[in-house]
Amino acid sequence: MTDTTAPSPMGLFERWLSLWIGLAIIAGLIIGNVAPGLVELIAAAEVYSINLVVAVLIWAMVYPMMVGVDFAAVKDIARQPKGLVITLIVNWLIKPFTMAFLAVLFFDYIFAPLIEPEDAAQYIAGLILLGAAPCTAMVFVWSQLTRGDETYTLVQVSVNDLIMVFAFAPIVAFLLGVTEIAVPWETLLLSTILYVVLPLIAGLLTRRNLKSPQKIADFSASIKPWSVIGLIATVAILFSLQGEVILERPQTILLIAIPILIQSYGIFIIAYGAAFALKTPHRIAAPCALIGTSNFFELAVAVAISLFGLNSGAALATVVGVLVEVPVMLSLVAFANRTKQRFPAS
Repeated sequence: MTDTTAPSPMGLFERWLSLWIGLAIIAGLIIGNVAPGLVELIAAAEVYSINLVVAVLIWAMVYPMMVGVDFAAVKDIARQPKGLVITLIVNWLIKPFTMAFLAVLFFDYIFAPLIEPEDAAQYIAGLILLGAAPCTAMVFVWSQLTRGDETYTLVQVSVNDLIMVFAFAPIVAFLLGVTEIAVPWETLLLSTILYVVLPLIAGLLTRRNLKSPQKIADFSASIKPWSVIGLIATVAILFSLQGEVILERPQTILLIAIPILIQSYGIFIIAYGAAFALKTPHRIAAPCALIGTSNFFELAVAVAISLFGLNSGAALATVVGVLVEVPVMLSLVAFANRTKQRFPAS
């Protein structure tokens, strides 16, 4: 199976994403100290708890990904359903709940002497948002680096996005409620519609209008840089607002990263181990494990900002997820490639 609309291999921006994020963090810290008036002006641009500046940037991130979603490819999945079953079980029945468990374990107990309770609640909320949003775009890069089946990966992402439309808000609301964090339902539903439903519809309409796979591929390549630009600008804004807190407590970044790292490697072991036990071909096994390990951090960042604000600890936690994702995923790609011979070829 092949798919001419799949994104090109990892480019300069994707390969060095953690570096760009690091530079955006430094720029944000500088801007927050040099031009606080500008930051306050951006923070004040809100309508119904939706920051308009960030909303534009998030759309710049999400829309290019949604153009790659093709539900027409789903018909091919019946021949090899194991990979999709593993992905769906891990993404929707395991991952959100293990992330919530780790967040509560670390910030309510292990890190309790180091973190104020109100800050801990915010970090828990941000980690829950990360855990409830499986990867949409970068997984195509990870799939190509492991020589995964491109069409099968596209199907997995498409089905996950469809489920996300209906499952993301209820799962987040449930987990936030269990952790006794107030859930503004209206804002959560509005964020889901704005950052998942509408971009998905826009992507599908774009595909229908372009029709030709080559035109779709060319269009996706032309708008792809806007996704990275939107992400970097959003990170800079977040850290310009969080600058004072971060400079006073730099260890906070490390504390947030620890449960994310444990979650990432743990989820990969579960999914990759299940694929190995079920004798799933490596070209399907590797992408299906990497989808669950990676996060739709663009959505997590957007919803954290909508629910808790630009300068919230929840928003900071989601950005830390962006910071650690690329090096973690590259290490898992290397491991998947080294263990390829242990899986059946077809």
